[in-house]
Amino acid sequence: MKKILCYFLFYPIFLSAQINESDSLKLKANLSVTGFWQSGNVETLIFRAKSDVAVKPWKKWVFKTKNSYVYQAFDKDKADEDILSLNFLYFNPDRKLYPFVLGFVSTNFRREIDVRYLFGTGITYQLLNHKKRWLKFSISGEYEETDYFKTTFNRSEYNGNRSINTFRGTLWINGKYHLFKDKMILSHESYYQPSLEKGDNYRWQADIGLELPVWKFLNFKINYLHTIESLVVVDQKQEDQFLTFGLTLKSY
Repeated sequence: MKKILCYFLFYPIFLSAQINESDSLKLKANLSVTGFWQSGNVETLIFRAKSDVAVKPWKKWVFKTKNSYVYQAFDKDKADEDILSLNFLYFNPDRKLYPFVLGFVSTNFRREIDVRYLFGTGITYQLLNHKKRWLKFSISGEYEETDYFKTTFNRSEYNGNRSINTFRGTLWINGKYHLFKDKMILSHESYYQPSLEKGDNYRWQADIGLELPVWKFLNFKINYLHTIESLVVVDQKQEDQFLTFGLTLKSY
């Protein structure tokens, strides 16, 4: 049993991958559930779940939702409990240029974020659109409200505010490429999201994945995630990096 638990810790199964909203399939879905538990001298609990679903409710529309939940505790002290829901509605995503609306909801225990809402609209340009290789650029504008548990921040001008609101602009780049006769799959998704009102309030994220096919529905995956958030509560770091190894299972 301990060997199995250690396997899940060091080789978490990521049953998720980027879904191309311009794909002709009416339904595409991925789901992941990973975890680790250890007791004795050190008690550790790690649980992660993630889903990625794209559906075509009407002929020219695609709705895509990406949801995740993370919980971590060490010696019964909670270290993380985060919820993230990313939702997009695309119109005519098979065209070279198409619009979309978005709505995000998230919480972050470690960063002392009670809840964050973000709503907006944007447009996507498809530079490449092929089943085995695609590259897209998007630009969007959003209104954001973030409610914090604390009112002291790394930038003193925000001190005393439990709720911080702002308008943002976002630049998105994402793509996926099958290389060396499908023996390697490279994917990337990144964005830069500055406030349109305050130059010192911005965030940035890069998510890079490399997959090696093992079977038609199974790939070995290496994933690197790098995030930066400029405005954080006092004593919190602005930067996080994650390097993970696992598997990708897909239904398509």
